[in-house]
Amino acid sequence: MITTIMKWVSIIMLLLAMLQFRAAGGQLLLAIVVCVSCVLLVRQAVRAGSYSWAIIFVVIAALFNPVVLVARSASAALWVNALGLSTFLIAAVALRPGRRLTVLSITNRSPRRESL
Repeated sequence: MITTIMKWVSIIMLLLAMLQFRAAGGQLLLAIVVCVSCVLLVRQAVRAGSYSWAIIFVVIAALFNPVVLVARSASAALWVNALGLSTFLIAAVALRPGRRLTVLSITNRSPRRESL
């Protein structure tokens, strides 16, 4: 649930960044949100066995690293934002979280008829 929310928040923030919408501390906030979303998506991809997606999101997390902000020109920032936006949009469609079984569904064995 939190992964899906963070994925869509990242998509919205990257779209706003591409449209040149500037907020106070926007670059740092964008880097933090996108990096956290990437870490959550790496965890989801590894659990699903999609290691190529995990590698892609590790690269995106490195590009949006909030600890060491890399100074970029305006055109380079636009390209990096576009790359992140397209990756998150494709992942929103392709990378679905698996269904989790509840404890009740695992332990509740309904009586079944067995043939003799």
